[in-house]
Amino acid sequence: MYLLLNLTVFALLVVVLARFGRMQARLSRRILAGLLAGTLFGLGLQLGYRADPSIIAATLRWTDVVGSGYVNLLRLVIAPLVLVMMLAAVVRMGDLAALGRIGISVIGILIGTTVIAALVGIAVTNVFGLSAEGLIAGARELSRTEVLTARYEEFASLGIADLLVRFVPSNMFLDLTEARPTSVIGIVIVGILLGVAALGVAREDAARGASIRSFVETAQAVVMKLVHLIMALTPYGILALMTRVVAGSSAADILNLLGFVVASYVAILIMFGVHALLLLFAGASVPAYFRAVWPVLAFAFTSRSSAATIPLNVETQIDALRVPAPIANLSASFGATIGQNGCAGIYPAMLAVMIAPGMGVDPTSLAFIAGLVAIVAVSSFGVAGVGGGATFAAFIVLPVMGFPVTVAALLISIEPLIDMGRTALNVNGSMTAGVLTGRLVRA
Repeated sequence: MYLLLNLTVFALLVVVLARFGRMQARLSRRILAGLLAGTLFGLGLQLGYRADPSIIAATLRWTDVVGSGYVNLLRLVIAPLVLVMMLAAVVRMGDLAALGRIGISVIGILIGTTVIAALVGIAVTNVFGLSAEGLIAGARELSRTEVLTARYEEFASLGIADLLVRFVPSNMFLDLTEARPTSVIGIVIVGILLGVAALGVAREDAARGASIRSFVETAQAVVMKLVHLIMALTPYGILALMTRVVAGSSAADILNLLGFVVASYVAILIMFGVHALLLLFAGASVPAYFRAVWPVLAFAFTSRSSAATIPLNVETQIDALRVPAPIANLSASFGATIGQNGCAGIYPAMLAVMIAPGMGVDPTSLAFIAGLVAIVAVSSFGVAGVGGGATFAAFIVLPVMGFPVTVAALLISIEPLIDMGRTALNVNGSMTAGVLTGRLVRA
C-alpha cells in the first residue's frame, strides 16, 4: 500500500512537470522544478520511512525506471553524436592544422586546471588537518578494500605509456559500443580519420565532395534532432535521479566522515571560482555563463556521469555559449576522459596528503607537493585508460607515491555524495575549456 502511495505521488509530480512544459516554460526552469520536486520527494521518503528502509528501496527501484532510462537514452546518443560531430568538424573546417591547434588548446587547459585542482586539494586537506589514521573500517569498507586491492593488481603493471596506447582504437565498431573505458576518445579519433579521408576524396572529385558535405550535414541534423528529443525528457530524469540522491543517502555515514565531505566541497567550490576567474580574464560574462550551464551541471551532479552529460554539454556550448561546434565537441569529449579537475585532480591529491603523515612524509614539504602535482598532471591524461573514475585515478597516483590504495575503500560510504560534486566540476571544466579555446581561436 505504501509503495503504491509513493508511486502515485511520483506519477503526479511527473504530470505536474509535463503541464509545466505545456505552459511553454523554459527548459532551465523545468529542470529546476524537477530538481526541487525530486529533493522534496526524496526527503519525504527519507523522513517518512526511516523505520522501514525496505519501502524506500522498493520505491527507488521503480522511480529508477525513469532515472536510469533517461541516462541510458543519453548514453545511446553519445557515440553517434561524437562521431558525426567530429566528422562534420573536419569536413567543414578543411584545415587540419587549425583542428590540431584546437585540440592542443583544449587538452592544455584541461591539464592545466587539473594541476591547479591538485594544488587546491593539497591546500584544503592541510588546512583542515585531515588524516587517514582516524578512519575506521567497517565491514562494508573492509569488503570494498578486498575488491579494490584485486582491481589494483590488474592495473599495477600498466605504465603511463601503456595507458596512452589504449587511446588508439583497434576496432571502430567495438568503440561505437563503448566497450572500452577509452571508447569516447577512440570515437573522436575515428571521426577525425574519416573526416580526413572525406577531405581527400573531396579534393580529388568535386562532385563527390559536394555529396559528402550534404550527407554529413544531413546526418548532423538528424543526430542533433535526436539530442533535442532526449533533452526534452531532462526534467523527468532529474526528478527521478534527485529522488534517489536524497532518499538513498545515509545521514549516519555522512556525519561519520563529515570533515572529508566538507573539505571536498570546499575544494570543489574553490575550483569553480578558479574557472570563473579564467572566464572573467578571457572577457566572458560569468553570470551569463553559469545561467547557461547550470542545467548541465545539475544533470552531472545527479547522474554522476561525465560521459552521459556529453550530449547536454555539446548542445549547451553551441546554442547557449556560442562555442563553435568543433571546439564544443572536442572539449566535451576530451573533458569526459582527460584532465578531470574533480576526479583526477582534487581527489587523489587529498588522499595522498591524508596518507602522507602515516608514511613518515611531511605533506607540507615543497618536494612532496611538487612530486604529487607532477604525478597528477601526467596521470590525469591516462585516467580514462583504467576506467575514468576517481578511484582509479587514486590507483595511478598513490602507488607511484609509494602509498597504499586501501584508504579509498574506507571512504566508500560517502563516495557517492562527494562524487556528485566532483562530476559537476569535471563537466564545468570541460565547458570552461571550450569557451576559453573558442575565444583564443577567435583572437
